[in-house]
Amino acid sequence: MHLVKPLWLTHPGELKDFEVYSCHVSPDGSRLVTAAGDGHVRIWSTDSIFNSMDPDYSKPKQLAAVSHHSGTIHTVRFSGNNKYLASGADDKIVCVYVLDPNPPTHTSTFGSNEPPTVENWRVMRRLIGHDNDVQDLGWSYDSSILVSVGLDSKVVVWSGHTFEKLKTLSNHQSHVKGISFDPANKYFATASDDRTIKVFRFTSPPPNATAQDQVNNFMLEHTISGPFIASPLTTYFRRLSWSPDGNHIAASNAVNGPVSSVAIIARGSWDSDINLIGHEGPVEVCAFSPRMFYREPLSQEHLDSNGNPTLPSVTVVACAGQDKTLSIWNTSFARPFTVTQELAMKSISDLAWHPNGETLFVTSLDGSIMAVVFERGELGYPASMEENDRSLSKFGAGRRAGVVEGTDALLLEESSKAGELKGVQGRMGALMGDSSTQAPTITNGTNGSTPALTNGSAPAAATEPPKDNRVDKLKQRVTVTKDGKKRIAPMLVSSSSGLAESSLPQTQMISATTSGARSDNPHNILDLSKPFDGFPKGGLASLLIGNKRKFADIEGDEDRQVERRLAGAAKNGGAAIVLNSAEGLVPPAAASRTIDNEPPKYLRPAILSPALSVSQVRLAVPKVRSVIVRTMDGSEPPHANGIDATTGGRSEAANEDAVIMEARNASGPSRTQRPQDNDPTRINCTKRGQSLWQDYLPKAVLLVTGNTNFWAAACEDGSVYIWTPAGRRILNPLILEAQPVIMDCRGWWLLCISAVGMCHVWNLKTMASPHPPVSLAPVLDIASHAQGPHLTRSPGIIFARLNTEGRIVLAMSNGDGYTYSPTMYTWQRISEPWWAVGSQYWNTTDSSVGNLKSSSDQAKTTEQNDAVSPENISAGIIPLLERNTTNHTLVQGRAYYLQRLIKALISAEGFEGFEANVSVAHLENRVAAAVALGAREEFRIYLFMYAKRLGAEGLKGKVEELLRSLLGDFLSEEHDGDEENGADEKEKEKETEELVCGWKREELLREVVLILGKHRDLQRITVPYARLLGIVNERQEEQRMITDM
Repeated sequence: MHLVKPLWLTHPGELKDFEVYSCHVSPDGSRLVTAAGDGHVRIWSTDSIFNSMDPDYSKPKQLAAVSHHSGTIHTVRFSGNNKYLASGADDKIVCVYVLDPNPPTHTSTFGSNEPPTVENWRVMRRLIGHDNDVQDLGWSYDSSILVSVGLDSKVVVWSGHTFEKLKTLSNHQSHVKGISFDPANKYFATASDDRTIKVFRFTSPPPNATAQDQVNNFMLEHTISGPFIASPLTTYFRRLSWSPDGNHIAASNAVNGPVSSVAIIARGSWDSDINLIGHEGPVEVCAFSPRMFYREPLSQEHLDSNGNPTLPSVTVVACAGQDKTLSIWNTSFARPFTVTQELAMKSISDLAWHPNGETLFVTSLDGSIMAVVFERGELGYPASMEENDRSLSKFGAGRRAGVVEGTDALLLEESSKAGELKGVQGRMGALMGDSSTQAPTITNGTNGSTPALTNGSAPAAATEPPKDNRVDKLKQRVTVTKDGKKRIAPMLVSSSSGLAESSLPQTQMISATTSGARSDNPHNILDLSKPFDGFPKGGLASLLIGNKRKFADIEGDEDRQVERRLAGAAKNGGAAIVLNSAEGLVPPAAASRTIDNEPPKYLRPAILSPALSVSQVRLAVPKVRSVIVRTMDGSEPPHANGIDATTGGRSEAANEDAVIMEARNASGPSRTQRPQDNDPTRINCTKRGQSLWQDYLPKAVLLVTGNTNFWAAACEDGSVYIWTPAGRRILNPLILEAQPVIMDCRGWWLLCISAVGMCHVWNLKTMASPHPPVSLAPVLDIASHAQGPHLTRSPGIIFARLNTEGRIVLAMSNGDGYTYSPTMYTWQRISEPWWAVGSQYWNTTDSSVGNLKSSSDQAKTTEQNDAVSPENISAGIIPLLERNTTNHTLVQGRAYYLQRLIKALISAEGFEGFEANVSVAHLENRVAAAVALGAREEFRIYLFMYAKRLGAEGLKGKVEELLRSLLGDFLSEEHDGDEENGADEKEKEKETEELVCGWKREELLREVVLILGKHRDLQRITVPYARLLGIVNERQEEQRMITDM
């Protein structure tokens, strides 16, 4: 062993060298990066350090010096893929650098003694997520995530691809001062001044991951506190390290009785039975060598029949801290085989091993940076990296790397990764304001191909501006200078000249999207590039001055008593000749009648049916209300804040143009002095205060619903009346077995649930029902609650609604969600608390119904059409039921014991794959629910999520079955056709068989194959499908075209 300490290897200051807080070596071993109190990240050539004693060595020593922090830099780390460099400082910011292949713009700063810059390291991202100093950083071994810890007690997880913040973990109660990753890529551990080490389990996120996707990732696995109960709080760092075989964690700043130690924590059990004792002061940093070693050189005698070594391997760990002593340990001896005291004048702050495992770099707070080089055999004899992979394979690391099956498999893998990268670039472009890659807005239920029209203009195709001939003339203009030489005059091309487009972003004012319905509302946003005809009569002058006519002046009436008397008479219902409105004097019919904010009065309870006394199911019957108001589009009635909207609960912003149906029950005394002779219920349909049609019903109305296809009202005697939008009765009253409780409509479908729990569904377009009336008894858990040891509370109905396919959708108060299958004549459970607690794909943050309303227009379209765009998947029916489960179980704490059970099962023996199996089953449940509901967009999204998880888990059987089913073996719809059917019916059957939930099988299969194509252990299954679909041939054609060019 010898020590290399060049004089130039420092962060120089005016009076003394700055304290060096961190160092790290790049994965290729060619660069050493250091960070110090001067705010500089300095990158050194390791070759120059090893050859510092060679006077003939002339290559650059310092490759770069980057200063993008405003304070002391505490940590620097290279990513495992050797692509990025990250640094964290006390300015609360994490900087991510990337090596620019272009040469640096300036070699050195004027007036400084800095050597010229050789490599151009530029800042790619500045990550803001901490509220205090950043103390340590860590990259996962596959570079998929970056984790930063700091003095704000936070652990922040960043994407290693897009550098978006994926999650913030606030499990620690004090400063977090160390982070280390499991080389098997399953865990990472953090050390804190709360005297604990917390181990978090994670799954590597994909490149296009977002914070919403990773809600159930990065979960706390275990808390270790035993070795740190009395550990001192005076250390600047608590840097821990994970062994290269994944079996142990070396934790600094531990204590064993009254002495300082290093705790060796065993993986899985997380016990700390081994302690490394000998340091006189607290240990601040531990670092395992990245290589494993043999005690003797490997020869043919030490290989078995398969070529695997039989020699036991050992690991080497280096420890240092406040006692200025460096100790080197391995698992062969109980004592350190190397102890170097007084290595520095102050505490040793960081240790970094060279990838060869036999060189250790040391930094200290006295400003020194040195390299400890071990001779071959001193630490042992390095094992090959295959030995590391073999040791990590038992933890599931690298088992899906696989070998490329051939050129077709490689092309398929490239296609799969290209699709992921394209999605990431598109999202990052949108985040960075890149308007050139802006995708057209996809509206719910449409393909978004129709652009928004402004001021009634027709859409025009985007064409390039016509070429200006003046440009060519200007280019050819020749001038003669004073000395007689001919020169071409320079041409100014600017936006003002009209000869070229400016490269700066152009401002645009886009008007609101116009709909097919007529609207008298003024334009909210104007496109000033087009003529505007929105001025009132009289033009701009009347807009500025006004054209409101005054009330007719009457001689002798200076106090305007006549005006006030007429206005008061009109307000109280009197017949007015004219009204004084904002537009002047107008007839009373043209003036919009104000709707009084009459609160609904509960007149009396409804008369109950005798069937309720013997019914297995009894639901609460609504009371008779004085006024029931419903709009045609489901929005909130205008100026009726005090009036209850009826069933459905789809309240939206008030729309002045909405068609309103009002049912006004009799509230006065009987005109015949008999209580049973009440006035009839008045049904009034209005728009903008003007009555469209009226009708009268003999019984009191309990529920009202309607849409653009029909109106419906349910009465106290169990009868249901139906009208067309124009007020024409299209059916005789429908008679139910009991009073109506819930009524909802969607499209041409009408749902009505009676008080005895019978669900009726009708299609008013075909005048038919898809299935007989079905009981709610199975959904209400009648059987299970009756068989319990004691009486239990039966769940209630939160909401009942229909989708566009006419399927009943129920949400229960116990968190369950159901739908009724009209083909199988049974209820199906779509959502339940089991998935909320056990699945990694449950979105616990999407618990607010307000998430449905991304914008008023889109929310309304989503509610009406049940169509879901990929950008707004949380507006679908399945996420709606899952939100109900979250609200009534997780948010209210009803799943506490179920959560405890699941948490115990995850770490119990025999349940190692429990969480993964439940997550896959949850995705299968979502896909099946989308098929049952006919949810087209949701089915596609959940199918691709399911395919990604199958590929990540390497489940070959399920992958092969899924691909075969998309070809039509399993999911094809069976048709009972006879041979006598006509050719048209056979063609329709063939077209139906080619579709799965509204999607062509070939399109779905192509996307699934591309998703699975990057997994090499599945390529024997996916490559034949890729050849069948022509995916591989397309890639070959593209490469052939590139070669020809």
